[in-house]
Amino acid sequence: MKLRLIKWLLAGGCGLLAACAIITVNVYFPEKAAKEAYKSLDDMLLKKSPDAEKQPAEEQQAPETKPQSRLFDEFPTFSFISVAHAVENDADALAIELSGMPEVLKAYDEMNQRLPRLNTLFASGAVGLTNQGLITVRDKAKITPPDEGLVAAENQSRKTVISSMAKAILKLNKQQETKAALDQILGKAAATYAETKRDAAKPGWWIQLQNGRWLQK
Repeated sequence: MKLRLIKWLLAGGCGLLAACAIITVNVYFPEKAAKEAYKSLDDMLLKKSPDAEKQPAEEQQAPETKPQSRLFDEFPTFSFISVAHAVENDADALAIELSGMPEVLKAYDEMNQRLPRLNTLFASGAVGLTNQGLITVRDKAKITPPDEGLVAAENQSRKTVISSMAKAILKLNKQQETKAALDQILGKAAATYAETKRDAAKPGWWIQLQNGRWLQK
């Protein structure tokens, strides 16, 4: 009888330990703020395309114009304004955090060096943008051995930016940087990065939607 009781106690203890082991802390992922932060980084650290540089100054400044701002100032108590401010503040905090990471600055410096050739490969249809924000070869006939190395190096730089975003989000949430916590948000950080890159893709480039379907923009 005593032996059976001990077995039950041991089994119960093991079950309790297993239940505790699988408990994880959910990490809040600020999707909108992360997307804005990615855009800010590209604007600050990635070279502008020739087409963008040729645009008149008025057109380049147009997106910054916010006619609604006077109305917003008159009604500062609206809850959606507070939400917008929170998103903007989080985006700024993430962008500042990332731009202060040496590995991110190094990644962008290397991406800038590859950008002209990479844009050519995109325009020819040789490569496409995956739904994880990485580059994949679509037409091997248009790829040279050096291009294969370029694609691999570019993906490594992009992974650095994505993983750094995950780390910055954990810091923003004041959560410990553990493997479990990073694994929990890396996928979302990659998907948001991909969305940012899809928005910036030029007409004719191959892009992969989040559902896995490929199309030309």
